[in-house]
Amino acid sequence: MRNPLSKKVVEIKPSGIRKFFDIVSEMKDAISLGVGEPDFDTPWHIREEGIYSLERGRTFYTSNAGLAELKEEITKYLKRRCHLEYQPSEVIVTIGGSEAIDIGLRAMLDPGDEVLIPQPSYVSYLPCVTLADGVPVIIELKAENEFRLTKQELLDAITDKTKVLIMPFPNNPTGSIMTKEDLEEIAEVVIEKDLFVISDEIYSELTYGQDHVSIASLPGMKERAIVINGFSKSYAMTGWRLGYAAGPKEIITQMIKIHQFAIMCAPTTSQYAAVEALRNGDDDVATMREAYDQRRRYLVTRLNEMGLPCFEPLGAFYVFPCIKDLGMTSDEFATTLLQEEKVAVVPGTAFGDCGEGFLRISYAYSIENLKVALDRIENFVKRHKGE
Repeated sequence: MRNPLSKKVVEIKPSGIRKFFDIVSEMKDAISLGVGEPDFDTPWHIREEGIYSLERGRTFYTSNAGLAELKEEITKYLKRRCHLEYQPSEVIVTIGGSEAIDIGLRAMLDPGDEVLIPQPSYVSYLPCVTLADGVPVIIELKAENEFRLTKQELLDAITDKTKVLIMPFPNNPTGSIMTKEDLEEIAEVVIEKDLFVISDEIYSELTYGQDHVSIASLPGMKERAIVINGFSKSYAMTGWRLGYAAGPKEIITQMIKIHQFAIMCAPTTSQYAAVEALRNGDDDVATMREAYDQRRRYLVTRLNEMGLPCFEPLGAFYVFPCIKDLGMTSDEFATTLLQEEKVAVVPGTAFGDCGEGFLRISYAYSIENLKVALDRIENFVKRHKGE
């Protein structure tokens, strides 16, 4: 019998995050600090709106691009929070931000087009480029730059085949951000080299000490950028599976076409709940952000005190400590920590080879659980430091 499988798909490696959590789920008294999911419940008024939509019998398909009411609220939100002005026709509602990344790349790439992917970064970018017949080109971000993308790193990676730059900021897994000044240097290169940007801003509401800046808000960039965002992280709505993309109408139109044939539309109940989130959820976001900030500061202090150097992340809900002094690989550290102390973290290599020597630790957990977990990690570090 002939091989039923696609060679392209078979050669894509599975996510490096999952194996630890398959073990944790069966391990008694284990603490997981690996899942990138808010520990808060979706705010009640948002859940209530979803319930109300079901009670009203709103179980029909929406238009392919999403509810008109929701797209209108998205444009208002982007103007209010990101200083971006879009028309509803320049917005598509998707199954989470991940679908927006996928269909954005498929709408923009021809076979052989190169896509620049700064790493460490979200695990889906590289396989999505491959599935869209693009060529992923990795830019290795450096700890000494707090894992920000520099102008020179970008210039060094560009070739005649480069078409798209993915901007993964605020960053998963490092928590790094790009300031307005940083983005201005990148935008200058993007315009000069005639590139396009997919800007994944799913953590835009989770920045600490300064407001998020979208690269699309800079002069000359709106027509070159697809802005991707969603409701999972900001509003604790991971299971509602709702995101969106905003960008030039000519690109959004083609994204809608792919979405139309592959998905039809995002869940109707989730869309009605999202309208409520955008209209009345700012206080909820602020409350969650304040809690994350407290946890962030606690983790950075504890990790540095126990000898795991950790720069101060100013975005998302992750820290990215360095474990190189312990003489273990990231995978060895994470595996042994889980076996000996029943704490799950993610090896930095799950987010790219340049993540070697680092760990991703999520602080989307209660401060009580974080204290117990950090005590266990400290015991582990003390035990292994002299080996």
